[in-house]
Formats: sequence, structure tokens, C-alpha cells
Amino acid sequence: MAVWDDLVGQERVVAELDAAARDADALVTAVRAGTPPPEASKMTHAWMFTGPPGAGRVTAARAFAAALQCVSPDRALGGAPGCGFCDGCHTALLGTHADVTTVAAVGTQILAEDMRDTVRKSYTSPATGRWQVILVEDAERLNEKSANAVLKAVEEPAPRTVWLLCAPSVEDALPTIRSRCRLLTLSTPAVDAVADMLVRRDGIEPAVAATAARATQGHIDRARRLATDPRARERRAAVLKMPLRVEDVGGCLKAAQELVDAAAEDSKQLAEEVDTKETEELKAALGGQGGSRMPRGTAGVMKDLEDKQKRRRTRSQRDSLDLALTELTGVYRDVLALQLGSRVALANTDVQDTLERLARGTSPESTLRRIEAIGACRTALDRNVAPLLAVEAMTMALRAG
Repeated sequence: MAVWDDLVGQERVVAELDAAARDADALVTAVRAGTPPPEASKMTHAWMFTGPPGAGRVTAARAFAAALQCVSPDRALGGAPGCGFCDGCHTALLGTHADVTTVAAVGTQILAEDMRDTVRKSYTSPATGRWQVILVEDAERLNEKSANAVLKAVEEPAPRTVWLLCAPSVEDALPTIRSRCRLLTLSTPAVDAVADMLVRRDGIEPAVAATAARATQGHIDRARRLATDPRARERRAAVLKMPLRVEDVGGCLKAAQELVDAAAEDSKQLAEEVDTKETEELKAALGGQGGSRMPRGTAGVMKDLEDKQKRRRTRSQRDSLDLALTELTGVYRDVLALQLGSRVALANTDVQDTLERLARGTSPESTLRRIEAIGACRTALDRNVAPLLAVEAMTMALRAG
């Protein structure tokens, strides 16, 4: 199993990354052997992975990181780096490789303090691997200070350091940063390809896989979760019923409260395990094991961890709400397709009766206004409007049409 196997429908990107990994391997081998490096190389020190949600930006970046760290003996016999089985590939894919550092937004932004140690590490030589790889999962969430820190590191990189930045589009990154990166644009994979991957890699029943892939319109991670997590299916079922529950003011307010509460509960369940583990590990590191009293001078460190966890829970709740709003947009998109007689494949065929009822009872203009109301709610959440207030405004707009 090569490291590229999880990249669905990205043949062009895989070919480019594979060629770069081969040249990177030849470069390191030449340096270690004391021979001149290859004159022409497809490898560079900074890459930017862009593409719509679900296309696999982070998956592609992590696969490339694994190929760069591949230590398979087959390479010496002409095999391509990125075998997927060696220690270098395995630990890089799991996120435990000592020379692959991953940065993700804890809250709504990646702060300068979150990047400080990472930027410092980028100037060091690899400890055990072949390259020092810095993977930034949410490059669009870099604020001004953290983006400037990354810019300086990308402008003057260490000889064997590689930056892998992931963002929805090139416009989401500073022009000065993206101008120093090689751009790779991923596309949304076909629904059939995602369904096939769920069957082949996750052992999911074909019918379930097809429904999940179609409902998420090719979003790989969401499709996998929908196919394997009963809670995700329950939440989606509740969201799909919302258009029928906003016929009066009381129904609007109740539906909004339930949606916000479900997002909060979802984020709480996701955070509890991680937060508990982090807290216990930090207490152990500071000498407070077994319920013993924490040493003096450690209160500030514990407070920093609590603040980080709070920011992460807030972002997780916003992400859960955003997912629900995306699913709701899909409902009205299907309604609009029925109203206009479009031949576009419907995403939510499992609730086609509801879609047809909504399509008969409203006009295309009304459906478009409802889609705009959902977009306005997402914008309000991005601007830190209180979630309940933003969702209540949306449900009232859905009622008005």
C-alpha cells in the first residue's frame, strides 16, 4: 500500500508529488554520499495545497511528508519513495515522526505563540529523518503575526526543511507567502470514487457507502464519518427535518436551540477525551501524578492549557454548526434543482419525499433567499456572533422565505 492510496481522484497531484519525492530522495542521497546533487529537480522547499473542503488537502500533504521520510530498502533498487510500510512512512502518516511537525488551529486563529517553537524547529537539521517537515493544516487561519513568522522562515529556509501549507484557496494566504510556494490544486473527488474507497478501505457496505458519498457530495472525511458514526447520521437526520419545522415562530426558535445544543454536545464529546488526556499528561510532566498536589509555579502552565482547550472547544462547536449548515444548504440546493427541472444528481435522495414537498410548496426565488439566509448565518458565526442568535435569525428567515 503506497502512501498515495488515500488520495481519491487526484492522479495529477499524485504524479507531481511522486516525481518531487524521487528528486528529494536523490538529493539527500547525493548529499550524504558527498556527490554533486542533481542539476534539475522537481523538489522545492515550500508547497501550498489548495482545494475545496473534502478534497484531501491535508491527506495529500501528509502523504508527501511520508514519502520524503521513506526509508524503504527498495529505494536503492529503483523503488519509489512512499512505500507506506517502513518506519518513516508509518510514523509520518500517524503523526508521530520526530521530524514531521503538524500545526493546526486550536481556536479560530493560529497565533504567533503557537508558531514560535515550530519556526525555531524549522531551522534545525532533521533528528532522525531525511527532511525536517512542517505541515500547517489551516494556513488560512494564520493571523498577521504568525503569518509574518512563517513568511520569514519560508524566505530563508534551512537546507533540508520543507514547508507544507494547506488552505482552501491561494487567496486565503498572504501573497508574499504563496509567491514562494509551489501550488498544488486538488479537485473534489467523484462520488463513485469516494464510495469505492469506503468499501475498499473501510469495509463499509456498498449501499451505505454510496448513500454517504452522495449525501456529502464527495467530501471524503464527512462521508467516512457519516458511514461509520451513528451519531453523525442522527444529527444529519435532524438537520434534514428542519425545513419542515420552521412553519411558525415557536418552531423556529425550538429548532435553533436544538441545533446549537446538538453542536455543543458534539463538540463536548469530541473534546472530553482529548482534554482529559492532555491534562493528565501535563500533570505527570510537571510532577503532579496520582492526585498529588501540583508543584509551586505550575499554575500558569495549567492555565495556559485550559485556555487552549477552551479555544479548541469553541472552534469545534463552530465547526459542528458549520457542518449542519452545509447539510441544510444541500437540502435547499436539491429543492432548487427539482424546481428548475435540473438534471443535476440530488444529494439527499433518502429524503426525496421531503424535497418534493418543499419544491411544490415554494418558488425558486424563495429557495434562493433561504440559501442566502444560511450563508448569512455562516458569515455571522465567522464574525463571532453568538451562535444561538445567528441561528435564530436564520430559522426566522427560512420561515419567511
